[in-house]
Amino acid sequence: MGVTLDLKRPAPRPDVGAAAPAAPPNLSGMTRGQMQAALVEAGAVAPDKARMRTNQIWRWIHNFGVTNFSRMTDIAKDSRAVLEQSFALGRPEVVERQVSRDGTRKWLIRFAPGVEAETVFIPGVGRAGALCVSSQVGCTLNCTFCHTGTQPLVRNLTAAEIMAQVQIARDDLGEWPSPAGERQLSNIVFMGMGEPLYNLDQVSDAIEIISDNEGTAISRRRITISTSGVVPEIPRAGEITQAMLAISLHATNDTLRDELVPLNRRYPIAELLAAIRAYPGLSNARRVTFEYVMLKGVNDSPAEAKALVALLKGIPAKINLIPFNPWPGSPYACSDWGTIEAFAAIINRAGYASPIRTPRGRDILAACGQLKSESEKVRASERRKVEKAL
Repeated sequence: MGVTLDLKRPAPRPDVGAAAPAAPPNLSGMTRGQMQAALVEAGAVAPDKARMRTNQIWRWIHNFGVTNFSRMTDIAKDSRAVLEQSFALGRPEVVERQVSRDGTRKWLIRFAPGVEAETVFIPGVGRAGALCVSSQVGCTLNCTFCHTGTQPLVRNLTAAEIMAQVQIARDDLGEWPSPAGERQLSNIVFMGMGEPLYNLDQVSDAIEIISDNEGTAISRRRITISTSGVVPEIPRAGEITQAMLAISLHATNDTLRDELVPLNRRYPIAELLAAIRAYPGLSNARRVTFEYVMLKGVNDSPAEAKALVALLKGIPAKINLIPFNPWPGSPYACSDWGTIEAFAAIINRAGYASPIRTPRGRDILAACGQLKSESEKVRASERRKVEKAL
């Protein structure tokens, strides 16, 4: 897995991370309606044939995974040539691919110079396997237990760039095409780099594409959006995506959550819970998942477990207990296993499902809270070496 990375941090400029102005739009990131309109606007198809052509192209992209218009054999050559001139289909660069001892796969993807994000496939999650996708490069939230939060925000990812993560995973898993019942990739979780609700429109478009029955065909009930608590966007997220909701909670009182999840200072727990209760479709059949990272001596006492039960009373919920995944320089340690089990027992006795998430991909820093662009890690390492030498 020898990879050469650019260790130089580019000088800031107004267009950093932006796509080149002349770059053709990528059809992979368009919803059906957007694609149909784009084909007509580009003169690639007559308006009366746009729906038919959209359906053809859609199947080639999202069912067969093609990256070249020349493979679209049911479209005339002259029409393919027009498409080639007007649009793109290619994948971004995979800078690095890693496979954990437990089968977890991680890809570092470069979308543009200085614009990189990580994507992780975890086998044995959901019906078959879950893909953890990123919605931003970097993050603004600075959660103190999260490695991604130490990387400054570069920019939001487009729907095409979010879709590219799904396509790259399917390329690597050899799932073009494949019946839904035989796929390894059965679930999508927006739990990678970034805060999805700060990029909701692009995330929503990506979900519309992913859930289309003539393409990737992953049900919206198998797609989960995880948020640290962007309260104003939570009800809207439910309305426009119909996806499952997960909340990065980690504390039962505002004092501690202010420290762990600084966004709580803007949207405290009471406001967060009110927004969750307003999430469309919330029911015993569509429960919200609360994510709770177990931090030794910080939030793992029996008293905290009882407070958590009281806090969530009346909300159809599942509580995922996440053993803290360490990263270089992290200020926390993982709770002891016995402490985690005792915490889970209190929650279970209260009637809540409380699975303890098995850490996956720790050896390649692919576990929850460990994602960070490799170039950022390397640049930070190089800066530390320079600082020590001075």
